[in-house]
Amino acid sequence: MKLNLKEFEDTLLAPSPSLIEDIKQIEGDIMFLGIGGKMGPSMAKLTVRALKAAGIDKKVIGVSRFSSGGLREELESEGISTIACDLLNEEELKKLPQVANIIYLAGHKFGTTGNEDFTWAMNTYLPGLVSSNFKNSKIVAFSSGNVLPFVPIKEGGVSEEYTPSPIGEYAQSCLGRERIFEYFSKKNNTPVLIYRLNYAVDFRYGVLVEIAKSVYADRPIDLTTQNVNVIWQGDANEIAIRSLLHCSTPAKMLNVTGPEILSTKWIAEQFGLLLNKKPTYTGVGADTALLNNASECHRLFGYPRTTIREAIEHTANWLLNGGELWNKDTHFQERGGKF
Repeated sequence: MKLNLKEFEDTLLAPSPSLIEDIKQIEGDIMFLGIGGKMGPSMAKLTVRALKAAGIDKKVIGVSRFSSGGLREELESEGISTIACDLLNEEELKKLPQVANIIYLAGHKFGTTGNEDFTWAMNTYLPGLVSSNFKNSKIVAFSSGNVLPFVPIKEGGVSEEYTPSPIGEYAQSCLGRERIFEYFSKKNNTPVLIYRLNYAVDFRYGVLVEIAKSVYADRPIDLTTQNVNVIWQGDANEIAIRSLLHCSTPAKMLNVTGPEILSTKWIAEQFGLLLNKKPTYTGVGADTALLNNASECHRLFGYPRTTIREAIEHTANWLLNGGELWNKDTHFQERGGKF
């Protein structure tokens, strides 16, 4: 029997008791800048549902160019106010309402090679504009684990205290984004939390989908990057919203991912069992990987609700039922910083 996307998504969008309690403590409206990406729509919908469950009347606003598709109508139907805005246009940016809470999701990754200037404008120049314009707001600013170094897999991943060592212009621009938010947090006394995500997975995209598609299509899986961190998108969404209570000045750094250092081969073997396929492999495992230690995140928010086995089962079930997949691969196996 085919899965019903809306019912499946509705189940996975149910807010946790912890989110409902925390959202009661967040003062003021919440605005999502760059809502049109992979995580923004589901995060804003989750916010609306948590507010309803908490019995709170608060405005949730989504900002994007909304240049194509039906996303704007979809969000409005869920009770999210929308504003069409090119964030790089300073005049349009200044017209946005001043709200107490900003979740900053804007950025550029794929297509960086050959378009480096736009990547730097989006990832480094724009954060300065946003920081200046919303200096009286709390800001949760999305960043990437790509700013951190590849480390020996036996070391357990790097925590927030490690010195960044980005590879390639995309990762360098992400570090630029962090530094700009840090600067304006100090300059304007703006509470900021820099949210280093590595990697969110959903039943429609992400590391698990990439591996599952290869297993299902009998394509060999490259084991050069033999270990990876992931976190279910629903849990990552909750952490982002709840992070509004942990913004500080100077800006707080926070690694966000699941608790495990996962084997790429083990993930493939699990999908092989669920999809009735025998995975095949290529490549020789490297001794290093991009791995984050998210123990501070788990101290603040607890372990993710969705276990890795549940995430794998959701993904396999969706794939077997012919569910829609997004063409938004993470390229987690990229080791030279080319995106």
